[in-house]
Amino acid sequence: MTYCLGIINKFGIVMGSDSRTNAGVDYISAYRKQFDFSVSGDRVIIICASGNLSITQGVINGLKRDIHQEETNLHTLSNMFDIAHYVGDKSRQIRDRERTWLERDGIDFKCNFLLGGQIKGEDPQLFLIYSQGNHIQATKETPFLQIGETKYGKPLLDRTITYDTPLEEMAKCALLSIDSTMKSNISVGPPIDLIMYVSDSLVLRHKLKFRLGDPYLAKIRKLWEDYVRQAFEAMPNIEWQYADENPAEDILID
Repeated sequence: MTYCLGIINKFGIVMGSDSRTNAGVDYISAYRKQFDFSVSGDRVIIICASGNLSITQGVINGLKRDIHQEETNLHTLSNMFDIAHYVGDKSRQIRDRERTWLERDGIDFKCNFLLGGQIKGEDPQLFLIYSQGNHIQATKETPFLQIGETKYGKPLLDRTITYDTPLEEMAKCALLSIDSTMKSNISVGPPIDLIMYVSDSLVLRHKLKFRLGDPYLAKIRKLWEDYVRQAFEAMPNIEWQYADENPAEDILID
């Protein structure tokens, strides 16, 4: 399992991913899930992947190979919408090639991708590409997209992110969302890859990898837990007397 997310607004894009693919009492493996296909000054393209590792690696390797061997590739397509279609098509090709053998052994071959970035002359864009190859796009009303183990990190995003959130704040929120997921699910873990892209810069200047035991990760986890506990303790107690004003009818069961 893994967790990847992308957030977009008028200031830019933040994308983060963990690297854990399997976890158990005696076995943990980690593979990179975030890939940079940018060409400085022309386009910034970041892809995150979740799902069947052999399929996602096949897709990423196919995208890399096409840059050197095919006329149509991530560096020649003129807009992000066409790139989303192209990545979806590549995913279908790999899945269709391997499907029969994976299905025969009962292996889940589903995978999803996040595609974020900007091509010169366009606005920044963020897409979620489904296992079937189709996609949706993040909007002003829905500025973040997630793949993988999404449920634990979503409440924080729902309560915090808006289209006007400063970019540095978005990056902190993304990191806390990943940390919240790691806290609740052992199948998500470091290293964590995080990028922050400033709109219209066409250069990816902010890129970090947080490894196990990173002091900043430990610091924000402790601060977040302390602040959440303080907020919880500041909540007013339940006013139980209201329950006595409208007692529930007794329910008789034959």
